[in-house]
Amino acid sequence: MDKKDLKQDKAMIAKAVHKHERAKHKGQPMTKLAKGGKTNAQMKDMGRNLAKVANQKKSVRSVPKKGI
Repeated sequence: MDKKDLKQDKAMIAKAVHKHERAKHKGQPMTKLAKGGKTNAQMKDMGRNLAKVANQKKSVRSVPKKGI
């Protein structure tokens, strides 16, 4: 995906989320959308380096190998 497309998609999502919040949750602060990467909560729970490793792992289903 092109970086320009990704930036446009993120802006569109943020606009929709904030529009919903203004309409349905008046008086509440707007949500700060995550930008990816490790979070402060993860760093407090696991430590900086383990949070970094956990963020880099992808959940991929393993496919069993056929007959040996």
